[in-house]
Amino acid sequence: MSKVIITGNSLTIEDVVAVCREYKEVELSEEAKENILKSRRTVDEFVENGEVVYGITTGFGKFSDVTISKEETKLLQENLIVSHAVGAGKPFETEIVRGIMLLRINSLAKGYSGVKIETIQTLIDMLNKGVHPIIPEKGSLGSSGDLAPLSHMVLPMLGLGKAEYKGEVMSGKEAMNKAGISIIELTSKEGLALINGTQAMTSVGALTVYDAINLLKVADIAAALSFEAQNGVVNALDNRIHELRPHKGQIDTARIILQLLKDSNMTTKQGEIRVQDAYALRCVPQVHGASKDAINYIKEKVEIEINSVTDNPLVFDDTKEGISGGNFHGQPMALVFDFLGIALAEIANISERRLERLVNPALSGLPAFLVEKGGLNSGFMIVQYSAAALVSENKVLAHPASVDSIPSSANQEDHVSMGTIAARKAREIMKNVRRVLAMEIMAACQAIDLRGNKGLGVGTKPAYELVRQYVEKLEDDRPLYEDINKCEDIITDGKIIKSVEDAAGEMVF
Repeated sequence: MSKVIITGNSLTIEDVVAVCREYKEVELSEEAKENILKSRRTVDEFVENGEVVYGITTGFGKFSDVTISKEETKLLQENLIVSHAVGAGKPFETEIVRGIMLLRINSLAKGYSGVKIETIQTLIDMLNKGVHPIIPEKGSLGSSGDLAPLSHMVLPMLGLGKAEYKGEVMSGKEAMNKAGISIIELTSKEGLALINGTQAMTSVGALTVYDAINLLKVADIAAALSFEAQNGVVNALDNRIHELRPHKGQIDTARIILQLLKDSNMTTKQGEIRVQDAYALRCVPQVHGASKDAINYIKEKVEIEINSVTDNPLVFDDTKEGISGGNFHGQPMALVFDFLGIALAEIANISERRLERLVNPALSGLPAFLVEKGGLNSGFMIVQYSAAALVSENKVLAHPASVDSIPSSANQEDHVSMGTIAARKAREIMKNVRRVLAMEIMAACQAIDLRGNKGLGVGTKPAYELVRQYVEKLEDDRPLYEDINKCEDIITDGKIIKSVEDAAGEMVF
């Protein structure tokens, strides 16, 4: 297995996924090592010369005017970590913890943070050997960076806190010992450099963006199946319409849906059954396309962030300066992760409307709630209820976190981003969207069976066949949550996208 080489400049979201989910190992490039060493030498000079540099020879936040002696600089850094590790809530998932570690390594590797190379290597060893700090998911204001979560990341490096190793949670010291990694002692600037940054929010957001891109493909598959289940009018997908309003996502979506429906005998032309469809079908290019454009914009911003330096102060080796700034402020990510949540919520919103059109006999022309012996059986009645509940929950979660701010550190840190909350909300929305799409896909396959399968498209046929491998046609009521789980599983593991793209080509947007 080839390693991800850490330069500080070239990490991609795909690299993040490879390290977080596939446990790909990482190592520093030679140039990164050189930059780290130069930066550290400059910090050592600051301490030796007694220069006043924030967080190196001063306290933190409101205590920035308190001078710290050379002899106390090491204790200052350890005190910073132990006092700031005050996270709340359940722990982040392991893949997110791995992302936090990876992104912090990449930021420090740029050589503007003044951390010892041995300290960075310790974090790399933990990542490569699977020592995962237990990091509570709540407690960050999103500036001055993700202080509380990142402090929990550092605790096991000091032989403190808790960590997961080989599936077992234990003390940080025990985990490090079992993995054969030495405990470290922080020195000047290092504690601050390790925790002052946006890596918690960005790890959550980066993985959510990756999942969102795949969910938009699944949404197109779901919509295409619903087109066939409802004998949708394909004229609305004509590229001439979309070229007249040339938003890329809209054009791409119309092309993709037609790509999936090619050779289908289940769709109709304008006037054959009806003149036009309801918006939930007719406006799929406009709605899905807008979310695709949003997510592509968000991905661009995230890839800037994962290759950025976000601590404070920044160390400039060429001019021998330590300059205080605000790169730790999470606002650039807070806004885009709020945007991500909104863009995803709309996908579930329109999916649930397509589901409603499938189960409602007044709209579908099919048996009520997609079951032939209605009354005795409730069929898909409560599937739509559950989808509606998730969509409604998403509307609450989509309220932006970034419009809020609470002053902290005695009003020294008087505007904060709430970016980590924005990222966590977007991830929760994503999970709800995935569930709703699973429900729509399952209902669409049932509707196709009830209407009579006259031949599906080149892309929808493999999707339908994959679903039927796991979920039988509903004849009599059974616990449908198990069927929904199976449909969600083939979304999560990528099987449905692979089956469709193998047959119909890649769904590029």
